[in-house]
Amino acid sequence: MTSLAARASLQSASDQCARIKAASRDPGIDTMRGIAILMVIGIHSLRQPLDSWEVAADAVLRPCVPVFLFVSGYLTALSGKVPLWKRLKATLIPYAIAFVAAYIYMALDNPGMDHRPQTTLARFVLAYVFVYYYVFVYVGCTIALWLIFSAASSGMEQAEHGKKTEHGLATLLLLAVLFGLIAGSYLDPLLYRLGFSDAVVEEVRMRDIPFWFSFTALGALAGVCGIRPGLPGMRAWLAGATFLAYIIYVSVRLFGLGDAADYDSIAFFGYAALLCILLLALEVESPLVASLGSGSYFIYLWHIFIVMILRGYTPLRQLGPMADSAITYAVAASGSVVALVTIRELASPRLCRWLGA
Repeated sequence: MTSLAARASLQSASDQCARIKAASRDPGIDTMRGIAILMVIGIHSLRQPLDSWEVAADAVLRPCVPVFLFVSGYLTALSGKVPLWKRLKATLIPYAIAFVAAYIYMALDNPGMDHRPQTTLARFVLAYVFVYYYVFVYVGCTIALWLIFSAASSGMEQAEHGKKTEHGLATLLLLAVLFGLIAGSYLDPLLYRLGFSDAVVEEVRMRDIPFWFSFTALGALAGVCGIRPGLPGMRAWLAGATFLAYIIYVSVRLFGLGDAADYDSIAFFGYAALLCILLLALEVESPLVASLGSGSYFIYLWHIFIVMILRGYTPLRQLGPMADSAITYAVAASGSVVALVTIRELASPRLCRWLGA
């Protein structure tokens, strides 16, 4: 009897572990990631410089990075911990491989490229190849999130009740959001006051970690407060508010009203934050899009090669901006999907992890 009970207990534990593993991915969250990576491809497919209609389209797509950061913070809050080393490995190994490929591509395309070791190191550390700035934005936000959760855990040891810990964590996250908005508002005026050029200011603003972290903190705050169950009843209001915020953001950019930057402006934060919450409220679950979301990092790192080849070696520009952008998007998106499916089918699990797939 004891043996049978033990075997039954082990079988029950095994089944439970299997269920936990199967449920470890949230289809709704992966769908959000899938939508975001399709938005990323859309941004990079638009032909530069942007005309008015392209600015409007670009503005729709700009919250893609905030969606990824929001989701990261939200899932972290649900798990209650930040596996820092695991996340850094999962981010930096695929990036290092893509960096080598991007560096070779750039060197072949530009025979006069500077190959000095310090320059190459700077390119890697600053992610100054193609569009890889997001890599170290994510790394910076992950480290900041780890610090906040570590501080909250230290407070937990002194707290009498768990609620106090949640309140402390929520307070730290709210302060991080406020600090990010302040940094986004005053970073560029400070840099201009110090005499930096437009190009340098633009590069720094793209890597404005405090501002980007405000989206991670907002996602974590949503997870800590447990707002998801109550959001479906607010879908209409959230959709209206998100559309209004978009109109404000695109108007600011089109007419140059105040801080009309693509990123790190109050108008951008308002639209992107509301869109993140709206996507969470909609609870859309698409197996196809979710599969793209689960491999979104691979697509992010490698889709740009397709875009660069089309931009540099095909006559698409002669077709006009709309046709150029549409064809580039279709080829880059479909090519990325085919590459992701092929890698998953043919490569070993370890290689898939190394490539971000």
